[in-house]
Amino acid sequence: MKAFNSVCIVGLGYIGLPTAVVFALRAINVVGLDVNARAVEKINSGEPHIVEPGLADALRRSVDAGYLRATTTPEPADAFLIAVPTPFRAGIETHDPDLSYVEAASRSIAPVLKKGDLVVLESTSPVGATEEMAAWLAQERPDLTFPQKNGGHSDIRIAHCPERILPGHALTELVSNDRIIGGMTKECSARARELYKMVVEGECIETDCRTAELAKLTENSFRDVNIAFANELSLICDRLGINVWELIKLANRHPRVNILQPGPGVGGHCIAVDPWFIVSQAPDEAKIIRTAREVNDGKPEWVVAKIHQAVADYIETHSEQPRIGCFGLSFKPNIDDIRESPALRIVESLARLYPGQIDVIEPHLHELPAGIKTQANLVRSVQALQSCRILVMLVDHDDFKAMPVPLASDYTIIDTKGVWLNRPA
Repeated sequence: MKAFNSVCIVGLGYIGLPTAVVFALRAINVVGLDVNARAVEKINSGEPHIVEPGLADALRRSVDAGYLRATTTPEPADAFLIAVPTPFRAGIETHDPDLSYVEAASRSIAPVLKKGDLVVLESTSPVGATEEMAAWLAQERPDLTFPQKNGGHSDIRIAHCPERILPGHALTELVSNDRIIGGMTKECSARARELYKMVVEGECIETDCRTAELAKLTENSFRDVNIAFANELSLICDRLGINVWELIKLANRHPRVNILQPGPGVGGHCIAVDPWFIVSQAPDEAKIIRTAREVNDGKPEWVVAKIHQAVADYIETHSEQPRIGCFGLSFKPNIDDIRESPALRIVESLARLYPGQIDVIEPHLHELPAGIKTQANLVRSVQALQSCRILVMLVDHDDFKAMPVPLASDYTIIDTKGVWLNRPA
């Protein structure tokens, strides 16, 4: 098989753009394809439209060296990596996956495919999505052969290689982490492995596409179940008047116990979404996975109820409405990503309950999301400490950990991350 002289990354978001940069930094010609014309314009000027440590400098070097450019129009390439969203279908209570973005991306690149090309689905997807992608491509290009009918002799190679990076460490983990490569045939897996070994220092393990799809869902479901255990412990400890962080610290002294830390819920584009894909496809079997999702999805409502009670107590004592300071909006510390963020869900609920009384402290955002921007204020921590009487810790940003612990005598403190309640004042 010929070498890969060019790679097209379809979708230039939190996964696609760092992936494009990683390939470009190794002197591989990369074209990024995205429907967002503004993002394409910024990327071509060497400026990222997302926040990721090290990305701005790496992108600028890649663009300046001529190895990376972005476009809104599909172009020929030797390999196509599809990294578009796979959210839930709108208006459906069963959390069914929405593959419309994958379908649109597939059909958009189909006209520029040629014999010998490789198409890889990187988007986290339900089992069978890679085969659906191959079917959409075949519909658009009946002049080419695909693995579902021609097996290892097909013109086009199809594979699934799910990303498994930690936001905030994308550029490092895209290179160092092992990759699971699931081809529709062994030939597809081998071809995809050739591509990834151009940039990946970790091991590239070959399997079939359905196993690769379920592997990613399994990884995130495992983490979700373990987080749910910690979150459920936090509810129990609150009922019994016990400090959950002290409890976990003590329990973790057992050599075979490693309980995770509780929080206000679970967010992000993976852990808060992927387990539902398993539940959707195997509802009778996925009992623990479903329960974990329900525990974690219910935690933001529990936090809002705690704040609501604190407001009621303050009004009873002071005969006035308190201001509420909410520390953090992103789904994890030290990033700007608010996708599926439980902190955002909490603040949205509070803004509806107490419009005009909410101050948000989020050092990684320059403005509040549209849904709360008219009902809440984005302020600095020093302002919140001056004006707010109820303080709610939602995201354990390093900036917040560096703050002095507020005095419990001055505020009502609701700390969902153990930033203040787990260390001395």
